[in-house]
Amino acid sequence: MKFKTRCVKRLGCNRHLLLALVLSVVSINAVAQPLRAVIDTSKGEIVVQFNERAAPTTVANFANLAMRGFYDGLTFHRMERNFMVQGGDPKGDGTGGPGYKFAGEIILHHNQPGIISMANSGPGSDGSQFFLTHLATPHLNGKHSVFGKVVSGMPVVNQLRRRDIINSITIEGDVSGLFERRRARLDEWNAILDAEFPDLKPAM
Repeated sequence: MKFKTRCVKRLGCNRHLLLALVLSVVSINAVAQPLRAVIDTSKGEIVVQFNERAAPTTVANFANLAMRGFYDGLTFHRMERNFMVQGGDPKGDGTGGPGYKFAGEIILHHNQPGIISMANSGPGSDGSQFFLTHLATPHLNGKHSVFGKVVSGMPVVNQLRRRDIINSITIEGDVSGLFERRRARLDEWNAILDAEFPDLKPAM
């Protein structure tokens, strides 16, 4: 009887230990889940992994615009072979934006194909336009805000042409913490978006 009791107790302890380990793994995976964007285009899907540590304001801006449906139906208005493809302009001619501008976070480098970076017309003019590189473009370092990289769909990036469509951009991962840390900026931007683009989805 004592032997059985010890086994039962030990089995119970092992079960509790196993459950704790499983919950720990689940918790770690939840925390470590990368923040990504799935860009659905007329040529296929592109998955971008953000670097919100290096460019938190830029990522918050892009994610907010995507979640509100700002990019849905817009086109890639510029493409240069062996360089990059650019989109995110509501006017479709390279002159449009979300109605506000902000300073870039010039930290990361354009050191490989598949970099996602913000287009601008000079310092302090980031908005909604972004580009995806075909190659490493080091001459852009120090001029544009890199905020992520393509982790799937690079052939799609290379196939995109002028006037191809951004069907939608879906954000994967938990943005709530990032949004809270940038709440004042987001509230300011969303007020402008509500006035300029009243048909957008509600802000988070």
